[in-house]
Amino acid sequence: MTDASLDKPDIVLIVTDQQRYDTIAALGASHMDTPNIDRLAERGVTFSNCHVTAPSCVPCRASLFTGYYPHTNGVLANGQPWSRTWVEDLANAGYRTVNIGKMHTIPYDAKAGFSERYTVENKDRFMEGRWYFDEWDKALASHGLKKQQRVEYRKRDDYRDALGAFLWELPEKLHSDNFVGETARWWLETKPVQEPLFLVVGFPGPHPPYDPTPDYAQKYMDRDLPLPEFTDEDAAHLPPPLTEKRLHDVEVDHDSVAWKLNPTRDELHRMRAYYYANVEMIDRQVGGILDTLEARGRLDNTIIIFTSDHGDNLGDHGLSQKWAPYEEVTRVPLIVSAPERFTGGREVDALVQLFDLGPTILEWAGVAPDPTFEAVSLNPALEGRAFAGRDHVFCEQGGDVNLTGASFVTMVRSDTHKLVHYQGADYGQLFDLQADPRERRNLWDDANAAPVKAELMQVLMNWHIDSAVATRNARRLIVAPQAEVAI
Repeated sequence: MTDASLDKPDIVLIVTDQQRYDTIAALGASHMDTPNIDRLAERGVTFSNCHVTAPSCVPCRASLFTGYYPHTNGVLANGQPWSRTWVEDLANAGYRTVNIGKMHTIPYDAKAGFSERYTVENKDRFMEGRWYFDEWDKALASHGLKKQQRVEYRKRDDYRDALGAFLWELPEKLHSDNFVGETARWWLETKPVQEPLFLVVGFPGPHPPYDPTPDYAQKYMDRDLPLPEFTDEDAAHLPPPLTEKRLHDVEVDHDSVAWKLNPTRDELHRMRAYYYANVEMIDRQVGGILDTLEARGRLDNTIIIFTSDHGDNLGDHGLSQKWAPYEEVTRVPLIVSAPERFTGGREVDALVQLFDLGPTILEWAGVAPDPTFEAVSLNPALEGRAFAGRDHVFCEQGGDVNLTGASFVTMVRSDTHKLVHYQGADYGQLFDLQADPRERRNLWDDANAAPVKAELMQVLMNWHIDSAVATRNARRLIVAPQAEVAI
């Protein structure tokens, strides 16, 4: 392979939805079978300390595809409109830009810089976009079927005890993750493409409802699995917004998850078994995509990225799903595999943020990233050059229907400590991540921790000031012109 042929690599970005870091065998999850993602890790570079900029889908994805923090681009919660992306820069540089699966732009079918989009959205759209029919809806309808969803799950006798875990009872090939994976393979096998390719494959899983096919579900039901430990003492130490979130999630069944304050061990085991089964189903589809790329003859010149938009508490801290910036939510897998370009089998443990992929990808395509980006390139680490990473990573969540007790939440994390700030409140959270990696002992009011707390509060203030100065002349608007925003 010549140097010239490496100038414009194909780039395949695989993004799952709500996948924790501790769900990949090669990254230490001994309870998992993920041979295909393992193959990427073994041949690639793993960023083992990658954190999202927002603990929910839409603001995280808007941040990833714009290069700005949520407070800069204005997308702070689910349901808020965004559609302008740096993907346009790749298209202008000669790339065929394709999205198959979930992107979670608002509106769902915004062009977002792609020349082709095959949109698949959440498995359960109820409060938002319920009557938007995506490619998956159409495929089910062509078979005289409709997707399993909240209005149907609610009819089940075990709905209040299932914690969002339900078997997929329709044809296997029509499961959302199978449908997205097979659609990606079909496109790669049939579409003639001469220009370099940027392909985003967005899997809807393992986001709830946790809905594996019976064979995968039973496999994990038969295993001993790591289960959450949450005590009355832990509950008493939660800040008020998270206590309110626990109650809210019992009353409102977001994404078909009817939460319980005190689920049984059997209920937690089933929820996690189904979640892990969803992950392995995605792994199988990743393997199919890799095989298709190899058969296409372009694998050697393809950079493959595997990641997720955030994690899932799965009962840790007594919480359902996301929105709270614990490690189970903010830390995600990030693997970059391109053995012809980057020495594989390496782990980079420096702090990075998921949206740092933006300038990294643009540089691969020979495009200079926007100088106002708050994201920074990961290429020094990939190329084996000196790379210190970030001193701190940040995560923020604006008002959301799922986080009713807080108007704005901001997290700052160093290598050793994490601080969570609740706007307008005299309470907060502070954790010593070395002594307390499970984040169970809140040091906010601990006098001995006051210097660390003050330091991180200062970091948080400086971050906002520096962000305002650095991006004041940002040229990029991420909400499309009015003509494109029709829903």
